[in-house]
Amino acid sequence: MKSSGLVYACIAPHGSELIPALAGPYLDQFALTRSAMEELGQEMAAAAPDTIVVVTPHGLRLDNAINIVTTDYTSGVLEENGGRVEAEFECDRLLAEHILQEARSHNLPVVGALFGALEGPASRLQLDWGALIPLWFMGAHRERQSWERKPKIVLIGPCRTIPLADLVTLGRIIARQAEQCGHKVALIASADQAHAHKADGPYGFDPAAALYDAAMQQIVREDNLSRLLDLDSALVASAKPDSLWQMLVLYGATLEVPMQGRLLSYQVPTYFGMLCASYAPVNQSS
Repeated sequence: MKSSGLVYACIAPHGSELIPALAGPYLDQFALTRSAMEELGQEMAAAAPDTIVVVTPHGLRLDNAINIVTTDYTSGVLEENGGRVEAEFECDRLLAEHILQEARSHNLPVVGALFGALEGPASRLQLDWGALIPLWFMGAHRERQSWERKPKIVLIGPCRTIPLADLVTLGRIIARQAEQCGHKVALIASADQAHAHKADGPYGFDPAAALYDAAMQQIVREDNLSRLLDLDSALVASAKPDSLWQMLVLYGATLEVPMQGRLLSYQVPTYFGMLCASYAPVNQSS
């Protein structure tokens, strides 16, 4: 196992019904993906990162920019189907600022995001569901705490309108700064797949959804994330995913730290696709 730098990564969905307390009548419907998320959580615990970088599509969204959260804390609450979960983390502000500075040096459209006070307990940004749900399975829930020492968090929100190559560069920067910080860092690409699988869903039905998700499964199964750059933009637009951009950041990280990918699960429990995959450094003994 690597002693520092990027030690683990995963693709993790963020449907709220995955969490039993929020599942309501959908508990059994999401069982396959929930089991895979629990496996990701076990692998994350074994990697024991000091910091988890979460690339989420549902946090602060800035036009034509990538936001990198530089607050001291983040916390959030989710309530659904009569249930409630909450989580709080200290942010790895130093790593976030180093990622921000290197990204600026590469002329990436990045913005540091603060809310409240400049520092201290009131320096806090809301933890969105795209981050909270994967983190819940990685040990955030108080009743199933699996961390001996709770990791810090870096939250990053990519914009979908910037060049895809910029997201790959961002991933490389995250991996480089993880190595330079001397800490063990994990990366979560929070990603639900196509959202147009069902006619009665909020985005309606489009046959592109099945085609997009089939392509994503093949890309992950063949461990060839470079093919993300070859996806037809019209297919992506019609399928309505929120996965491509975060997965490109993961791809960039794997260019700096070679990682072996493994597809754990795929299903369409409602109107959107859900895929779980884990990535471990190729040279675990390094």
